[in-house]
Amino acid sequence: MSDKMNFTPTKYQLQTVATGRISEDQGWTLDDKECDKPSMVRPVYEKKQLAVREGKDLGLYRYADWLPIKTLLANPSEPVTYKSEGLAKRLGLNNLYITFNGWWPERGARMTTCSFKEMEAFSVCARLGEELKKKVLVVASAGNTARAFAKVCSDNGIKLLLCVPQDNINALWFDKPLNDCVKLITTESGSDYFDAINLSNVVCELDGYLAEGGAKNIARRDGMGTAMLSATTFIGRSPDFYFQAVGSGTGAIAAWEANLRFIGDGRFGTNKACLMVSQNKPFVPMYEAWKADSRVLLPYDADQARKDAAEICAPVLSNRKPPYGLAGGLYDALKDTNGDIFAVSNDEANAAKTLFEETEDIDIYHAAAVATASLMQAVEKGMVKADDVVMLNITGGGESRFHTEHEIHYLKPAHIFKIGFTKDEVERVLNAL
Repeated sequence: MSDKMNFTPTKYQLQTVATGRISEDQGWTLDDKECDKPSMVRPVYEKKQLAVREGKDLGLYRYADWLPIKTLLANPSEPVTYKSEGLAKRLGLNNLYITFNGWWPERGARMTTCSFKEMEAFSVCARLGEELKKKVLVVASAGNTARAFAKVCSDNGIKLLLCVPQDNINALWFDKPLNDCVKLITTESGSDYFDAINLSNVVCELDGYLAEGGAKNIARRDGMGTAMLSATTFIGRSPDFYFQAVGSGTGAIAAWEANLRFIGDGRFGTNKACLMVSQNKPFVPMYEAWKADSRVLLPYDADQARKDAAEICAPVLSNRKPPYGLAGGLYDALKDTNGDIFAVSNDEANAAKTLFEETEDIDIYHAAAVATASLMQAVEKGMVKADDVVMLNITGGGESRFHTEHEIHYLKPAHIFKIGFTKDEVERVLNAL
């Protein structure tokens, strides 16, 4: 990358949402040890106004001023925003902007994993310093995140261990074989994302492994926030509404945080985009808590959660332990923006998927279809008016097309763990890899 040699690490400090305390990033700070309650920490960037960089193949690093990164990685991609005509006309919206994450070369979208999780991976891995690169980065995923981190780490020689439910490994497809620095272990068939997270937690108790950090990793959130950066700089102002389907809610939190930075920038208006997020029925723990006006998720039997997760058409939306109630989490984001959560059935998602593909001429993931269905619900209920400026975050698309244009390779697990695994068993298996 031509700009790599000229890049200097982004300057920022950390602020604890619950207390406002400012501190320095210790390299991989995930939370504030001096804060006595669960809270996000956020970067406070030295540059208050975003200067979008110009340069060939910079990808999301065009927004490096607002990314907590130390370097630029190879082969970066970025979200692409455009003004909708087809879907907008069908929904009666005059200002519908679609931020597309996936494979659609004619639009400039070149995410080879076809998912916005690439934005997390390119940001998180660029946050790694040389000392941390000596460790193995550990990522738990329901599928798309694992594919994104695998691609980025393989292309850049970064050691990675993926923890994924066995039933989700069909999501681990690639357009070329991966570098040996990437390894995969899974939890047995019938397990879910939460089981994979438990496995990753055990791994991270061992020497030489580094927890990626999930929603608490500032680089993950600000990488996902590039969708809002793309839309706002394209439109020239912050949108009135932001639509996205959520499993953890991290992408919506990231959009909220990016929006707040734009208000501080001073050139893109002062409005807060109303967060309109959606879950896929019957797996709707955040929807249920929100409708009960509860900061705490309601009780959810583990077996029932696994059963519900198995029934939804968008399994990537099945996080049982999302960053919902902590300070700076999704509950706060929704309250601050007068947002709402929608529940979308499989039938509604499938109908929205068909409508989007007919009107915009590109295939999309079921999670993106859930978001589209929630927009349709909001329009039908009169919550969104014809002249409102609306951002629809299509978090993944173009996979069907990509598969027809490329030879596909799958990553195979090095080991499958039964639920009930022990730390000794995990250590023994990893030592043998």
